[in-house]
Amino acid sequence: MTRTVSILIPAYNAERWIEETIRSALAQTWPRKEIIVVDDGSTDQTLEVARRFASKNVVVATQENQGAAAARNKAFSLCQGNYIQWLDADDLLSPGKVSRQMEAFERGCSDRTLLSCGWGYFMYRPRRTHFRPTALWCDLSPTEWLIRKMGQNLFMSVATWLASRELTQAAGPWNTRLLVDDDGEYVCRVLLASDGVRFVPEAKVYYRLSGSGTLSDLGRSSRKLDAQFHSIRLHIDRLLSLENSERTRAACVRLLQDWSINFYPERMDIVKEANQVAAELGGRLHTPQLSWKYDWIRRLFGWGAAKRALLVLPQLKWRLFRWWDRTLFRLERAR
Repeated sequence: MTRTVSILIPAYNAERWIEETIRSALAQTWPRKEIIVVDDGSTDQTLEVARRFASKNVVVATQENQGAAAARNKAFSLCQGNYIQWLDADDLLSPGKVSRQMEAFERGCSDRTLLSCGWGYFMYRPRRTHFRPTALWCDLSPTEWLIRKMGQNLFMSVATWLASRELTQAAGPWNTRLLVDDDGEYVCRVLLASDGVRFVPEAKVYYRLSGSGTLSDLGRSSRKLDAQFHSIRLHIDRLLSLENSERTRAACVRLLQDWSINFYPERMDIVKEANQVAAELGGRLHTPQLSWKYDWIRRLFGWGAAKRALLVLPQLKWRLFRWWDRTLFRLERAR
């Protein structure tokens, strides 16, 4: 019996991308699929564009703006599928993504196995996507996956996952209180409820770059910084619940060290707490180090100026890159 896959798309002010994203969902070669789009109170034409695709297999719902996590939870409450595919409103799936992963289920994966795949960055031109394998691109136990992710500060797009309804329900809903890194925290819970990760190399996800990096995304928002540190603490607690050993504690300390630059020196209260956590884990945090591009600013003008440059310059760089890629995209379309 062919099983149904639900492709769940939260959307907020995504009128530029939502059509392409829905088309990539419709293009999936897996025969039984439903697509649920939840507009999270957009102020642009996102809802109107999505409603053009409304049909028996494409459900479009809307809600007051509550955040992506709440929109994902609503989408899941509306879906009927046996398997769940999360998809952000600006990302794309390769046509065979779902089919390749469902074939893995049919070859003997249990409904507690979490399926993953390769993914790459792009801006406007998917064919120019850069696929760069990391240490997460293989079959792994939940513990090993988290050790690699946290110890090497790696990222995996949420669209790479395919999970059964059973596993999704066991993990629980998305955390609507986290302003940032709700996807990282959610995946931790899915991993804890799983029996391991199966990597399917033939499947592909195209992750659209829309920001300039984690530090710029966090900015100077105290609430976002609090939420990010809360997510880090949750990561640590969940890894240690799987295995409390020298190697897992070392991965936790490394995660704290990698993220310390985001809090230093503006939020010394968080830095102090991070140092306390590291000490409890048997480690020690060092003062964050800036790359040579910014360290000379620190030496001449202090940490405040260096952090401002660290926030602003990547934004300017990405704006230039996006402008150039958009220009080439338009030229290609014109031809």
